[in-house]
Amino acid sequence: MNQLKRYLIIGTIFVIILGTLSHFFYDWSNNNFVVGFFSPVNESTWEHMKLVFFPMLLFSLIANYRLKSIYPCITSSLLFGILLGTFLIPIFFYTYTGILGYNVLVLDLITFILAVICSFSSVYRLTLSCRMQNHTTILFIAVCVVFVCFILFTVYPPSIALFTP
Repeated sequence: MNQLKRYLIIGTIFVIILGTLSHFFYDWSNNNFVVGFFSPVNESTWEHMKLVFFPMLLFSLIANYRLKSIYPCITSSLLFGILLGTFLIPIFFYTYTGILGYNVLVLDLITFILAVICSFSSVYRLTLSCRMQNHTTILFIAVCVVFVCFILFTVYPPSIALFTP
């Protein structure tokens, strides 16, 4: 197994475990204000997008540092993967709840796991193909914007369904 594939399998497992645990960090911290920026503070879909975003961001910083010299296209691929996994959460969730008319905990968990797997699968393919390499700057800006939105909307959530617990 090549080094990239090994790192991304480890990353998938890392994000699934850390994302699952981070669902509880806010409660475990006695509702610490700062912890709330990085883990869900309520049961809204927006807050659950943090379960992919922050663990994958953390893993991406490490993977990019270690693999950039071997895989020069990994930066753009990881940035794309962070965004893909994060936004697949509401896409999958609203698709299945729109069909069923209600949410099911098991399907919520499958939504999270599928988002992570799709994200890392795309990172693998894009790293090898270098198709996102020319978009690194815009992807970096998009990840930074989403990061700021998570901080801002934790404190001041808009009054739309995505932010409703």
